[in-house]
Amino acid sequence: MSAATIRLTTAQALVRWMAAQHVAIDGEEVPFFAGVWAIFGHGNVAGLGEALADIGDSLPTYRAHNEQGMAHAAIAFAKANRRERAMACTTSIGPGATNMVTAAALAHVNRLPVLFLPGDVYASRRPDPVLQQIEDFGDGTVSANDCFRPVSRYFDRITRPEQLLDAAPRAMAVLTDPASAGPVTLSLCQDVQAEAYDWPQSFFARRVWRRRRVRPDEGELAALVDAIRTAQSPLIVAGGGVLYSRAEAALAAFARSTGIPVAETQAGKGALPWDQPEALGSVGVTGSSAANRAAMTADLVIGIGTRLQDFTTGSRTLFGGPLFQVNVTPHDAAKHDAHAVVGDARAVIEALAMDLDDWQAPAAWREANAAAVTAWNMAVEAAMTPSDPLPSDAQVIGAVWRQASASSVVVCAAGGLPGELHKLWRTHRPGGYHVEYGFSCMGYEIAGGLGVKMADPSREVIVMVGDGSYLMLNSELATSVMLGLKITVVLLDNRGYGCINRLQQATGGKPFNNLLADTRHDTLPAIDFAAHARSLGAAAEKVASLAELDAALVRAASSPISTVVVIDTDPVPTTEAGGHWWDVAVPEVSARADVLAARARYDDSRKGQVK
Repeated sequence: MSAATIRLTTAQALVRWMAAQHVAIDGEEVPFFAGVWAIFGHGNVAGLGEALADIGDSLPTYRAHNEQGMAHAAIAFAKANRRERAMACTTSIGPGATNMVTAAALAHVNRLPVLFLPGDVYASRRPDPVLQQIEDFGDGTVSANDCFRPVSRYFDRITRPEQLLDAAPRAMAVLTDPASAGPVTLSLCQDVQAEAYDWPQSFFARRVWRRRRVRPDEGELAALVDAIRTAQSPLIVAGGGVLYSRAEAALAAFARSTGIPVAETQAGKGALPWDQPEALGSVGVTGSSAANRAAMTADLVIGIGTRLQDFTTGSRTLFGGPLFQVNVTPHDAAKHDAHAVVGDARAVIEALAMDLDDWQAPAAWREANAAAVTAWNMAVEAAMTPSDPLPSDAQVIGAVWRQASASSVVVCAAGGLPGELHKLWRTHRPGGYHVEYGFSCMGYEIAGGLGVKMADPSREVIVMVGDGSYLMLNSELATSVMLGLKITVVLLDNRGYGCINRLQQATGGKPFNNLLADTRHDTLPAIDFAAHARSLGAAAEKVASLAELDAALVRAASSPISTVVVIDTDPVPTTEAGGHWWDVAVPEVSARADVLAARARYDDSRKGQVK
C-alpha cells in the first residue's frame, strides 16, 4: 500500500466516506448522515454489517423491526431537519430490499433525501441464483433492486469497487441539492461489498456541503413584482419549500408588511403561526373556508414552494386568478401553465420584500380576509367542541391540541385524520405539524414519529393514527421503546377504514369492504390495541370519553416511555365547514341509482376544471 492509498473493502470504504460528509447549519458543521438503519441478511451482514460494526459511533447503526418502517423513520428525520440532514437504510436482497420500495416512493413524492443501500446479487454471478434472487428470464442484468429505479432521484448499481469513487459523490450531490433532493439508491452487489481495493486517501477527506440558494432570474422576478403591484386581491400559497428553505420568518415579515394573505398546503402548514392576522389556514380540498374563499376570488395566486398537488388546487377548480409559481425546481415551477419564478423560496421572498417595501394590498381585501378568518375560527371551535357520546375525529383533535404544548409536533399520514388536522390543527411553531400527505401512506405514522423524535428529542411528539394504519405497521413502536425515544400515540379506533367508507358512499357506492362490519367475516375481531401496545413494551390505556382522554394525555406527557392512548370514534362525521371538491371518478354506468346521481354531480363539478 502506498502512502496515498488505503486498502479497504467496498463496504468499509463506503461507511468511512459517509462519516466524512458534513453540512453547515447555522454556522455549525455537523455530520450529514445521522446514522444508518439496518436489518441484516445474507446480502449485507458480512459486507456492510462488518463495516458498520467497525466504524462505531462515527456512523451509528440502528436496528429496526421492519424495512419499510425504518425507511419511514429515516424520511421523517430528513423532513424534520428541513432536508439539511439525512439517514441511510440497508437491507439484504429480496424481500428486505423490496420492502423499502414503498418508502422510496414516499420520499420521491415528498422530495425528501434518504440513502438506500440494499444488498444485491453477485456481480460475478458465480453462485447464481442465490437465495432470494429474482431472475429475469430475458435480461441477466436485472435484479429486484431495479424496482428502485422509478422511485429514486439517482440510482446506481455498484458492480466494481472503484465505481464508488464516482457514484458516492454523485449520490451526495443529489441528496443535498434543493432542486433534485430525494431518495438515492446505491445497489450493492454482495460480493463487491466484501471485495478489497486500494482507495485514495483523499476520498475520505472531511467534506462540508453548504446550502445552495438559487437566486431568481431578474426578468422572472420583475414580472412577479409587476403582477403584485397591479393586483387587487393577491394570495400566497405556501408549500413545503417555504419550510425547507427556512423562509418562514421572511414570509411572515413579508405578509405583515404587504398585507398579502397566506394559505398553507399540507407540507407548508406551520409556515406562519396560526394566529398571525395574514394566516388564512389550510387551502384546497381540506382547506379552511377563509383560504378557499380567497383562492376563488383572488386575482393573483402566488405559489411558493408547492408542487400543486390536486388536494391543493381542488383538482384544478379552485384558483381563480393568474398563477405564478416560485419554486427551486423548474419541473414544479412550470406546472399548470404558471408563470415560473425559479429560485430558492427565501431568496425570492427577500427580493420581493425589497422591491415592494412601499406597497400594500388594498384595505378592502385585507378586511375581507380578516372577517373570513374570524368566521373560520368560530367554525373550528364548533367542530372541536365535545358533544357526541362517540367522539368525532375533530373532537379528538381538539382534545389533543388543547393538551399539547406550543413546541409539540403532531404526526400523521393517511385516512381522514390528515384532512381534519389540515383544517383544524393550530400550529404555533414551524415544524409543529408533520403530516405525510404527498403519498398518503398508511403505516408511516408511528415510524415517522420515531424519526421526528430522533431529529429533535427535546420536542414532544404526538402521533395520531387510525386503527387501520396501526394494524398495517406498528412495529417501530417497539423500536422507540428500545431506543428510549418516547413518543405519544393517540389511536382512534373507528373499526375499519372510515375515510374510504365515507368516500365510497359519497360516490354512490354501498358500504362494502371498508368498515370491518361491512367485510366478509365469520366473527368480527375484538382487537385490544392497548394490550398489543403493552406487548411491544409501551405504556398503554384505553379511554371511554374525551374527558378521560384529557387525563390520559396528561399521564402520557409525564411517562418516561412511549405511550399509546386508545379511544373509540365515530367513523361517519367530518368537519363540514371549509373543504372543496376533489376529482374522484364515478362510474358512468351502474345499476345503482345512487351511483348515477353521483356521476351527474361529478360531471357538473368537472365543468369548472381548468384544462
